[in-house]
Amino acid sequence: MSERSERGTGAAVAAAATAARAASGSIAGADDGQIDAALRGMARLLAEAAEPVLAANAEDERAARAGGMGGGLLDRLRLDRDRLRGMAGQLEALAGLRSEPARRRLRDLDGGLALYEWRRPVGVIGANFEARPNVVVDVASQLVKSHNAGVLRTGSAALGSAVALVDRVVAPALAAAGIDPGAIQLVREPGRASAEALVRLPDLVPLVILRGSGDSTRHLAREAALSGVRTLAHADGGGVLYLHPAADRAMAADMVERGLDRLGVCNRLNLLLIDAECWDELAPAMVELLGRREPKVAASLPPHPHPLGYEWALDDGNEATVTIAPAHGAADAARIANEETSGLAAAIVTEDAAAAAEFLGAYAGTGGFWNATTRLLDGFKLLALPETGINIDRVPGPRGPVTYRDLCLRQYVVLPAGRDLAATPAG
Repeated sequence: MSERSERGTGAAVAAAATAARAASGSIAGADDGQIDAALRGMARLLAEAAEPVLAANAEDERAARAGGMGGGLLDRLRLDRDRLRGMAGQLEALAGLRSEPARRRLRDLDGGLALYEWRRPVGVIGANFEARPNVVVDVASQLVKSHNAGVLRTGSAALGSAVALVDRVVAPALAAAGIDPGAIQLVREPGRASAEALVRLPDLVPLVILRGSGDSTRHLAREAALSGVRTLAHADGGGVLYLHPAADRAMAADMVERGLDRLGVCNRLNLLLIDAECWDELAPAMVELLGRREPKVAASLPPHPHPLGYEWALDDGNEATVTIAPAHGAADAARIANEETSGLAAAIVTEDAAAAAEFLGAYAGTGGFWNATTRLLDGFKLLALPETGINIDRVPGPRGPVTYRDLCLRQYVVLPAGRDLAATPAG
């Protein structure tokens, strides 16, 4: 990209951020009834505007196919009426949830004072995510529910779908609820430069949610840090499944199947660990099971020409692959999951409670599962909430599926006891 074009992209992103900032007071001051009306309006408009939204998505898909995209990436890009209905259902569910209390009393202090905790919106939150049109609505809904304005930027392959969703679903629903529709902005400039511009605006967009492929997301997180922008980053994924000698064999097969229902998502089965004690029995059986699937899933067996935690969902054309490796007991399986993978999620299949306790006690990742699939590490499946992404940081802060409940600032306020202020939204 030329220097002039890059400056133009930066100016376009800054203009979107400025517009979101100007509208942030409208959404911060909206009451819960307006917020939930906006969410229900989005759900309704997903049905009413289905034809133009799906037409835009079909054009995105045609262009992506012509450009060589395939497999799991195309699956993530694709919308259909069933997926639109699923998105609408999640919006209705979100609208039905009670908002977190904006203010709560913590304790009395000496001198006739009382301590309160107030939750305040961040203001404007950015979000950069992969070419998945459904994430436009997922993230927008979380920002709206948390009374935050936002600037959304998606992968270029999904830009047409994103424009249709923002213009025909999100903005009209906000306007109908009496909220400034400019509160949710979409970056309409394709290309990586727009993502870099989004993480370089600390005065306008102090927090950016980062999702997507590992290298790209890590690069943006570094750029954000240099600019003084905080991030909630989800760069790497890949679920781990450990088959213990005491695993019920039918359950083990079922967990493998459940972990591969979608190949292009981060919490799918990526690394299958089989205990050395039952390797000779289960490894051939699992390879056969994978080969019977449609599409057929390849097994990457030792010796591996790649890291054990290599994330197949990001390898366009090779998504239908699972790495299989031995582990020498539950503690060793947890060690491998901790040291060789992203730390997103790991599961053990066993009927031995002591082995499950050993594995889960040693595993330090975001989600641990016993006789359950890592596909459950999802905002809606775990918390009945859409998510903005899954944060795998190993420091204090939101971890796991990030939802509207996490998108706030905490403020301590001391008031004279008995002189509580009206619980109006804190802008």
